[in-house]
Amino acid sequence: MVHILNGEQFADENILEKIFKRARELEEADAEGQAPKLLSGKIVATVFYETSTRTRLSFESGALKLGGGVISVADPKTSSASKGESLEDAIKVIGGYSDIIVLRHPENGAAARAADVSRVPVINAGDGSNEHPTQALYDLYSIQKELGKIDGLKIAFMSDLRYQRNAHSLIPLFCLFKNLEIYFIGPTELALPQVYKDRLAAAGIKFKELPQIDSILPEIDVLYVGRVFKERFQDEAEYEKLKKSFFVDQNTLARMKKDSLILHVMPRVFEIDPKVDADPRAGYFRQAKNGLYVRMALLLYALDLY
Repeated sequence: MVHILNGEQFADENILEKIFKRARELEEADAEGQAPKLLSGKIVATVFYETSTRTRLSFESGALKLGGGVISVADPKTSSASKGESLEDAIKVIGGYSDIIVLRHPENGAAARAADVSRVPVINAGDGSNEHPTQALYDLYSIQKELGKIDGLKIAFMSDLRYQRNAHSLIPLFCLFKNLEIYFIGPTELALPQVYKDRLAAAGIKFKELPQIDSILPEIDVLYVGRVFKERFQDEAEYEKLKKSFFVDQNTLARMKKDSLILHVMPRVFEIDPKVDADPRAGYFRQAKNGLYVRMALLLYALDLY
């Protein structure tokens, strides 16, 4: 039984390549309508105490493509959480109905708490502003697939790094690639927490924090954009002040490399002009599709069905 809780546990090139290789194989098999039914007889429980589109549906779609069944809690108001049931009790119950649990929860550390009491594997599908390891893995997979490599690239994050949990999961993975250059763009109120900057510095990874992206646009290979996370703010006035901190439009494209890539954690709110979607560098919808195959691979990995 393997729990998938954080990015740190994939900070091994052999494990990372194993996941990516399996995702490529599953994508090719699915294109031919021949995804292996390795989850036949297995039940995947998707338990979401927070809203989700891509994460929940990609896990459910992946489970079905692999021949498994799905049971789901898509809204805590429809579960016994609304009656005061603890997360630990819910996990103990749901583990009796399923073979693996995919959990999203608004509290930092909730996935680890669930894993501590679970009799089946738990996959962290986002716990508060802490981590989102499955998103981080398919972010890297998307970069490798689109640009042919990861090491040696210049990657700029223009997003709410204080709360962007997949970026937190990416930090230990970035430490595998010694020739990366990383830029964190945005106001100080949304800066990456110091613990993650310390981790990069300790690994010798080059990074800079900049208030604006203009000076580096012609140099970067990947522009990773994200929204400001309204649901994490305690102060509505602070959110209103910061919510439009990032914007990508055709003027941005004009200054970027012709062979660069734009990603987005999704959902998009204000950050990317829809006119950008037609540009071949706009990879965010392809990125979301890649998540299906990486998550299929991770379901098999957690259940030791490789």
